[in-house]
Amino acid sequence: MRTDLVRALVPQVLGAVVRRYGHFDAAEDAVQEALIAAHAQWPVEGTPADPKAWLVRVAARRLIDGLRAESARRRREEVVAAESTRAQDGGVVDGGPVVPDHDDTLALLFLCCHPALSQDAQVPLTLRAVAGLTTAEIARAFLVPEPTMAKRITRAKRRVLDSGTGFAEPGSLAAVLQVLYLVFTEGHTGRADLAAEAIRLTEHVHRARPDDAEVAGLLALMLLTDARATARMSPEGALVPLAEQDRGLWDRERIARGTALAETALTRGQVFGPYALQAAIAAVHAEASSAENTDWTQILALYHLLEQVTDNPVVTLNRAVATAMVHGPLAGLAVTDSIAERLATNHRLAAVRAHLWELAGEPTTAREQYLTAARQTTSAPEREYLLSRAARVR
Repeated sequence: MRTDLVRALVPQVLGAVVRRYGHFDAAEDAVQEALIAAHAQWPVEGTPADPKAWLVRVAARRLIDGLRAESARRRREEVVAAESTRAQDGGVVDGGPVVPDHDDTLALLFLCCHPALSQDAQVPLTLRAVAGLTTAEIARAFLVPEPTMAKRITRAKRRVLDSGTGFAEPGSLAAVLQVLYLVFTEGHTGRADLAAEAIRLTEHVHRARPDDAEVAGLLALMLLTDARATARMSPEGALVPLAEQDRGLWDRERIARGTALAETALTRGQVFGPYALQAAIAAVHAEASSAENTDWTQILALYHLLEQVTDNPVVTLNRAVATAMVHGPLAGLAVTDSIAERLATNHRLAAVRAHLWELAGEPTTAREQYLTAARQTTSAPEREYLLSRAARVR
């Protein structure tokens, strides 16, 4: 039995069952039972011609059986009536046909980004239901105990049900893109499997929304960032900053596709969106043959545009770096003053200031800032890098 096939089918099957019956917890249990049945039957009887249809039918039967066993007669009659209506519309009933060409994975992704949920709930729910990660895997990724994560996911499902809209009001595309970006960021900074899953799901959204500039921009940003993944760490596990990376290790195929998508995003959007602009910045970095040949003037202009569409102090911090590369480190330091209060406890502010003080020829101040950043970061590789920079400043 092909595990890769089953993994790809799980979110589609769960999406189909949840979308048609609306019981998230019960649907998850039913899909798990269908998978158990598949593991028992497929090696003996062979994989069905339409594995998804087989799993949906079995899961639907198990879900309906469970509802019938637990519900009163009135509730059972309502379910049967709903099933009859869905059957007339081409839905799934016991042993019935499966609606072709429905993008159930995408539907489930939107459901997990329900407006009743905060981002803290949307992200783990998406990872659990759509990406197929176990609760233990998600807990490890977010550095929380497994029982805590289990409660968070359970509360997310219950909040959707208690919202009064059920699954009839899925999340917006903007919410979906933000969740995917957060998943990618989490993976890019320590979990390669999460980054790969975020790219896979964003590819899925892009196929469904090929003309959306921000979808193309987000996919481009992910591909261009992930193209540098193998160069971000040294063989000893030390963090390697962008300027010092071996560009021969960058994935040129991903860079080519990411750059093409970034160009498409900028030409399609009537108004430049944040993902399209970030992708354009990443493309300029990727196209430079060396750190010295980077077109910082163009990057600075793009950061000015990005600041106009997003109130994010990290964007301003990045503009400070670009400003320093174009107008000198003291000019860059002046930019950081405007966001000092908002990023007072964020290690990135101290790290950038340390770098700029180092460029300005002030080693004592630079060393102090590197040590401050090292104390503030929660990433072990970043801490080691910052401490090594502090030790090297002279």
